[in-house]
Amino acid sequence: MKEAIINLLAFLPDWLEIMIISAIPIVELRGAIPLAILGYQMPYFQAYLLGVIGSLIPAPFILIFIPAILRWMSGTRVFGKMARWIIAKGMKKSEKLTKYEFWGLFLFVAIPLPGTGVWTGCLAASLIGLDFRRSMISVALGSATAGIIVTGLVAGGIFLI
Repeated sequence: MKEAIINLLAFLPDWLEIMIISAIPIVELRGAIPLAILGYQMPYFQAYLLGVIGSLIPAPFILIFIPAILRWMSGTRVFGKMARWIIAKGMKKSEKLTKYEFWGLFLFVAIPLPGTGVWTGCLAASLIGLDFRRSMISVALGSATAGIIVTGLVAGGIFLI
């Protein structure tokens, strides 16, 4: 799949390709930063910055529009099952967010593990009705922290090799 995404975006400048890849769900900056550093030999700070900015592009749209989109999808026969799955996934991830709100969302986005990140964090925050402004700040800080961790892991891995 990685090759398919790269081939699809190959006509774009490298910096824009990294930003777009970091905005893709699941991949986000956890995949974009290593690709930028290892695949395109970008400087660490450039890879970090592009990864964080790209991962934050979808955040306001998810926070604002996803509840209405999911309500609409739930009412259709074609998308109803998928909408219920997305809602269940978001609500499952939102348990800790409900209790700790700002810091819970920050930690959820900051820890670069599968199933965490900007997309899922914003989904959960919007489903439980967290404040938009506080959610954006929390997600931005969490993404910046995740970017530092991923960049550090890549740099450490290169150093060890």
